Amino acid sequence: MTNLSYTPEVARATAPIWNILKNQYDESYWEAVAPIIFEINRLKKEKNAVILAHNYMTPDIFHGIADIVGDSLALAREAAKTEADIIVQCGVKFMAETSKVLCMNKKVLIADMKAGCSLSESITAADVRLIREKYPNVPIAAYVNTSAEVKAESDICVTSGNAVKIINAMEGDTVFMLPDQYLAAYTQTQTKKKILTWQGSCIVHEKFTVADITAARAKYPGVVVLAHPECPADVINAADHAGSTQQMIDYVEGQKPARVMLITECSMSDNIQAAHPEMELVRPCQMCPHMKRITLPKILECLQNETPEIFVDPAIAARAIIPIQRMLDLSK
Repeated sequence: MTNLSYTPEVARATAPIWNILKNQYDESYWEAVAPIIFEINRLKKEKNAVILAHNYMTPDIFHGIADIVGDSLALAREAAKTEADIIVQCGVKFMAETSKVLCMNKKVLIADMKAGCSLSESITAADVRLIREKYPNVPIAAYVNTSAEVKAESDICVTSGNAVKIINAMEGDTVFMLPDQYLAAYTQTQTKKKILTWQGSCIVHEKFTVADITAARAKYPGVVVLAHPECPADVINAADHAGSTQQMIDYVEGQKPARVMLITECSMSDNIQAAHPEMELVRPCQMCPHMKRITLPKILECLQNETPEIFVDPAIAARAIIPIQRMLDLSK
């Protein structure tokens, strides 16, 4: 039985993390989770495991145990390069599948198999085959927020950060972009190509409204508003800038606005606030219920037992890696 007490050893080892998170959590919570963080960090060294954490993970995960953090593209790149024996994906299932496709010889774990995604679940491989039949000469760009089966039926993958670049680099004057209707609509404003799309959407980003931004501007004068391209067009138009999670981080760290509001999943604001206490992060909080299935206790159990493990049919993986690799090559 693992000792998960808040001992002096645990306190010393986790002190640098607490220094980052002390404005996010109270001491009683910290004393409860620090032993879990300590044990996860010990285990991953023992097992040669690497922890990939998406920007939407809570601060205790993001700052406490992650080896590599970032958006979907960054995590895919790092998964392809890692020399670890085990990859623990702190994100949602499609991200873990992407890591597995890129690293079929490695063990890929996710703390909760139910950590899904409304975008990934909005379309199937059969749907893509029907699109191909209806539009036989139109190339298909699949958002990374899709299953391995859907990727396998597509020509190239895109992320919110590279969609414009990828679409502009594709052949032909028409592209089918799936499954996010809002990302497709945003990309359409940035390209001369005609974009056809699917009617998928993110359950987090579609909830934001112009009223959220209007109220924030009234309450917090001078606030800089950054919106994710998965938001509806009117929300993006009401913001000061639009960008992927990584592009938002780059903007915040480059421009250093005194007061900023991120129109995206709530934990990202918490993670930036922890790293930049000198800034004021205004939080129009919408949480992803799927991302929030990933917790420290589940991650510890996952690493201890090396389950749940992600498997992808080798035949599917062999086809899915082609559009993923095309994206990675064009994104360099």
